[in-house]
Order: sequence, then structure tokens, then C-alpha cells
Amino acid sequence: MDPTTSMYVAQGIHGIAYGMVLFLIASGLTIIFGMMGILNLAHAAIFMLSGYFCYQIIAMTGSFWLGLVLAPIGTGIFGIFLERVFMRSIRASGHLGELILTLGLSMVILGLVKVFWGTQSLPMQVPEIIQGMVNLGGLEYPIYRLFIIGMSLVVLVLMVLLLYKTRLGKIVRAAVSDRDMVNALGINIPVVFMLVFGVGCWLAGIAGVAIAPILTVFPGLADQVGMDAFIVVVTGGFGSLAGAFVVSIIFGLLSSYGIQFLSQLAPVLMVIFMAIVLAIRPNGLFGVKE
Repeated sequence: MDPTTSMYVAQGIHGIAYGMVLFLIASGLTIIFGMMGILNLAHAAIFMLSGYFCYQIIAMTGSFWLGLVLAPIGTGIFGIFLERVFMRSIRASGHLGELILTLGLSMVILGLVKVFWGTQSLPMQVPEIIQGMVNLGGLEYPIYRLFIIGMSLVVLVLMVLLLYKTRLGKIVRAAVSDRDMVNALGINIPVVFMLVFGVGCWLAGIAGVAIAPILTVFPGLADQVGMDAFIVVVTGGFGSLAGAFVVSIIFGLLSSYGIQFLSQLAPVLMVIFMAIVLAIRPNGLFGVKE
């Protein structure tokens, strides 16, 4: 493989890896919005918190794999706690109350992170088995980024099976279409809401652990990646997992190739793409009119 082709392929795989991380964050956010109607502004902070959880678990046990499993579970449990204690009581106040509450929660999480872990970037080592490079047809590529893509695909398959092959998934999909009808059928919607919120936070937690060894763990991680995830949800269409997936991959590639070829415009390429999409389809690529 010649150097030019290698560069294009490497940047493409970089973009797919970042796009898959964006999808993990955006899928949790879009499931929460699609089912519960909550645009959770604390979602990015929860994503960041998982990175800190994983760092702490590694510091205590020395095991990245344990951190990879337990940190997302911790954020999922934390999400259930937030929904049970805060979201359920504020829902009657409408979307404005929810937005103010979740914004406040994100600021509290950020403050607590600085208190417990400080403001410095915290590097995270991965096991030797996923360190180093692998040869892909003459292209040397980091094993860990391929691991991120593979892990994200596994999570994607699990989510598809959960949503389309289980009773809970059928309830969730039905509630996205008509929450009142599901409630009339005797389904315990508050419990389902709690579980959905927890699963959404769990997905964000997996993304937080996945990206931490690449970007390190620091308080600005939520702003750096979280904003991209919110743009993905808006562009793909609120409540659409397919939209979140397609747009995440597009944004990942735009970010990767933009940094390589249009470095000065790279930070705004996603915003430009979003503006074009919303000008043509105000509800997003896969969104539907309410």
C-alpha cells in the first residue's frame, strides 16, 4: 500500500473509531429523549464521569478490564439514581425545568470531579494485548482503535437485540411511538423510564471508558466530545437510533479528514453539515414530524 493510500485508509479508520464512540454517547441520549422526552444536558458529564470511575478502578485494582466492565455499570446505576430522585419529580414542570435541572446536575458533577480528582489530565494505560500496532495490508495501525470499533459493534448488536428481540425493547419502541397507549395497557412506565435512563447512561459510560486512553481523563472531556454527540442527535433526528448511527459515522469521518486536510475549518465542519441538513430536513435526517 503506497503512503498516500495508507494515509487515507488510516484517517478513515480513525474517523470510524471516533464515530462509533459518538454513537455510543448519542444512542443513549436519543433513547432517553425518544422514550422520555428529556434532552438530558447532564449526559456528557456522565460520559466524562465514567472515565474517572475507570481511572479510579485501575488505580485501585490495576485492571483495565475490570474498569471497562464496572465503570459503565457505575454510571448506569448513577443514572438510575438521578432519574429516581430528580427527573421523576421535575417532569411535571415541563421541558424548561428538565433542561435547567440537567444543566445544574452537569455543573455539580463537574465540580465534584474537580474536588475528588483535581483539574489535571489523568493518563490511562491499556493492557499490552491491545497496545502497539497491527499490520493491515501494509498499513501499521493502532490495535486499540480497532478494539474500540469492535467493542462498539458488539454493543450495537446487543442494543439491536435488546430493542427488537426482548419484551422490554418492544415496550420501549412502542413508548417512543405512543407513550399514552403503552401506559393504558398497564405497563409500569415509571419503572421502564428508570431502566431506560440507566441504559442510556450505561452507553455513555462505555464511551467514556473507550475514549479515555486516547484523550486522557480531564474535566473538559465532557465539553470536547459531548457537544459533538448533541449535534449528532439533532442532525440524525431526535429519538432515531438509525439517524444517530449514520450521522455519528459521517461526523467521525468529517472530523478525521477535516483535521488532516482542512485543519482550520475542522472544528466547524460538523456544524456546517448540521445546518445544511436542518435547512433541508428540519426534523433531522431520520426524524419524523410530530
